[in-house]
Amino acid sequence: MCRTGTGPGPEEADGSTSSDSVFAALLEDSSEDLYENAPCGYLSTLMDGTVVKINGTLLDWLGLDRDAVVGRLRFTDLLPVGGRLYHETHFAPLLRMQGEISGVALEVKQADGGRRPVLVSAVLKYGSTGTPLLTRVTLFDATDRRAYETELLRSRKAAEESARQARADRARLQQALAVLQQSLLPASLPPIPGVETATYYHTASPDQLGGDFYDVFPLDGRRFGFFLGDVCGKGPQAAAVTSLTRYTLRAAALHDPDPVAALTTLNQVLHDRYSGDDPRFCTVIFGVLDPDPVSGYVSVELASGGHPPALVLRSGGTAEYLPTPGGLLVGALPNPHFTAATTTLAPGDTLLLYTDGVTEARTGADRSDLFGDEALRAFTAEQADTSAGAVVAALTELLTGLAAGLDDDTALLALGAASATPTPEPLTTKTTP
Repeated sequence: MCRTGTGPGPEEADGSTSSDSVFAALLEDSSEDLYENAPCGYLSTLMDGTVVKINGTLLDWLGLDRDAVVGRLRFTDLLPVGGRLYHETHFAPLLRMQGEISGVALEVKQADGGRRPVLVSAVLKYGSTGTPLLTRVTLFDATDRRAYETELLRSRKAAEESARQARADRARLQQALAVLQQSLLPASLPPIPGVETATYYHTASPDQLGGDFYDVFPLDGRRFGFFLGDVCGKGPQAAAVTSLTRYTLRAAALHDPDPVAALTTLNQVLHDRYSGDDPRFCTVIFGVLDPDPVSGYVSVELASGGHPPALVLRSGGTAEYLPTPGGLLVGALPNPHFTAATTTLAPGDTLLLYTDGVTEARTGADRSDLFGDEALRAFTAEQADTSAGAVVAALTELLTGLAAGLDDDTALLALGAASATPTPEPLTTKTTP
């Protein structure tokens, strides 16, 4: 509550007088006392570096007496070896050239053998003739800052080491996955008299095992089995299904090469194994090649379990799908229906099997459109009069050009009846990461 009246009371007058006295006493702090007890170190040196004045704060930091320093030591004597070298090569030359220097990180030696990090600023004092007379040096304690910088450096090194270890771990993982992925595909395809084969495999992610697969293998002295498919999902679980599918189809075909029978056996195996809480299934085309070495024609019998239809490329320059409608996913149901189809490849014709990574590749500037079935048919029709190797090579170049648009695993398998006129292209097996 404020007092009312014509002027301050006696108590207010006394209190004001007391506060003013304390404030005045603070202002009367002498410059010498301020120099001696400043929160930073001060010293002055002659131009040869001899210390001629030093304040108490710096003496406390150094653990030295004034008599042991003034007139006896040079500024560089207060520095460790590294600091002296830096002073002679950088600090002193810059000071002489610029007349001042500031914020230089150094250390000063302490009498007990320790070191105190400091930030040093210095300025030259000139005489009336412009000749430098003294060097005035200010030193700020940088212990906390140096500790902070040390901690930052330690944290940075730890982060860099963690990143390096993560890169190394990822490289090892990718190498292991690449080896495992290769083990899920045949290292090479067997030679088939009168038939040219070519393959392509693209893994969308080096960090995950893909689920696409293919294979070609002999059934007897004349016929060859082949298949290409796509397991749902990715990773180790998909790899396990892929491995089981490949070996089951091979074993089933050796027992009964009928394509529908082979798919039925595979369906039973997958459904029995994966019909629980983690259902697994696949799409696949399984077929049998029966080359006629006399005519050069190749009879093809195949069946599809929910897989995109094969393309038949005729040497006359056409490409048409071989319909296999109604085929169901393999392993999804206990008693599915599989669709069979047959065709004959004349010399120069090619049968192309593919996974949906091709038709679902994203095209256009914004990658919003899918390549699609019709585009694939039209593109392959332009390659129809070449060879199996040339068809796969052209598709490989097309898919490589799509770059990020090819965001799914992709497998191609081309089986071509050898042309009457030998083609220059060798048999190829191409795989991209």
